[in-house]
Amino acid sequence: MRPRAGSAGSTTLAFVESPVQLLNVLEWAHIRAHDGAAPGAGLTLVVLSPNDPMTRGQLRRMAELARDEGHSVRWEEARGGTTAPFHTIGGLAPLLRRARRIVMGDPFSRYVQLLLTITKARDLVVVDDGTATMEFVSQLARGERLVRWHRRGGRPGARDVLFAPVSASARRRLTPSDRRSVEVFSSMPIESAPDGVTITANDFSWTRDRFGPPRITRSADMVGTSLVETGVVDPDRYLDAVRALARAHGATRYFAHRRESVEKLHRLAAETGLEIVRPDLPLELIARRGPIGRTILSFPSTVVHTLPLALAGTEVRVAVCDIDPAWLTENASPRAQGFLSGVTGTARDVHRLSAVSTI
Repeated sequence: MRPRAGSAGSTTLAFVESPVQLLNVLEWAHIRAHDGAAPGAGLTLVVLSPNDPMTRGQLRRMAELARDEGHSVRWEEARGGTTAPFHTIGGLAPLLRRARRIVMGDPFSRYVQLLLTITKARDLVVVDDGTATMEFVSQLARGERLVRWHRRGGRPGARDVLFAPVSASARRRLTPSDRRSVEVFSSMPIESAPDGVTITANDFSWTRDRFGPPRITRSADMVGTSLVETGVVDPDRYLDAVRALARAHGATRYFAHRRESVEKLHRLAAETGLEIVRPDLPLELIARRGPIGRTILSFPSTVVHTLPLALAGTEVRVAVCDIDPAWLTENASPRAQGFLSGVTGTARDVHRLSAVSTI
């Protein structure tokens, strides 16, 4: 095991709330090490733990990998009751004031935005939190308030109004200036960025160095999505689309997204015959370790950008199925269809499938 950096002397703090964010911090640190920085030097990973059991389980597995890389990991029960945020922020305040660099996985997170008001770090780094990174860069360039793409348009709610000063402060801090640099570390196809923002490509070199190559099976695997849970796609239409895709391509396994509900997964298993797999690590690592199907089927999501990079040099084909506008719910954001089409249209090294019929 490599030497572990102690949090007391850390110059870099990384805040993560999901397994994918933690994975991408490891990828960023790996690139930094290749640039001459010592592996794990001065990096403390702060896990702002959610309550969801599956997410927590994946985060604990990722935290083990981070410690193996020599990084210090600090686990915070950030949502463990009404007083938890006060204890978390109070405990982190000294580290925030000393840190020279802040790495964050979700600039839309209210938790992260609040922590940004405390730090005086001169270097800010945003690592991928999936396709939302593309929306973050676009909103920053347009000077808009930071709002997740699937949130319905219209007037802000009461909590949004109350939090608006903090969000505005975070947006200003995430805007480069003479006193502050901003880097976006991403595997997403970001073609343009605000003046002063440095874009660094994430090619999943750490993942490929540490895992695989995988054993490839003859069948197809399917990747699940939380578009139903976020209120974007109608659940019946989604189930029909999964059934049609599985039948057309001979899929046998369905890798569930960590946010998919137990009820929906039970219904998918009963009505499609697919084996439901709940991964204990991000799918990029699961696929790289194998075994994995020769074809991976997905709807528009982060993995259509990340899996071709993680599986580079293998014979695995990633195929993405468009979302038919008829599948969207009446509560879906007006921006949903355009955003999802953009996710598919900008994906590299994938096979594009037309939306399947759900009739």
